[in-house]
Amino acid sequence: MTQHATIRGEVCFRAGDGVLMPIPDGMVDIDVADDSVTLGWTDGEGNAGSAAITRDEYDRYVREGKIRVQPA
Repeated sequence: MTQHATIRGEVCFRAGDGVLMPIPDGMVDIDVADDSVTLGWTDGEGNAGSAAITRDEYDRYVREGKIRVQPA
């Protein structure tokens, strides 16, 4: 089930084996699985982006208030 959230603060993902890339502040769609979370967004220029992060990273970002899940 897709949920909606707001990114506020530094939330990053690793693009392949590369450097950490920031997810822009704003609205994201999230799909939560047992071991990972997929985030999808559109940047200020209308470009779509998506990234998968581990469930541990997601839980930490939520605890820190950097990912704010919208009530259903």
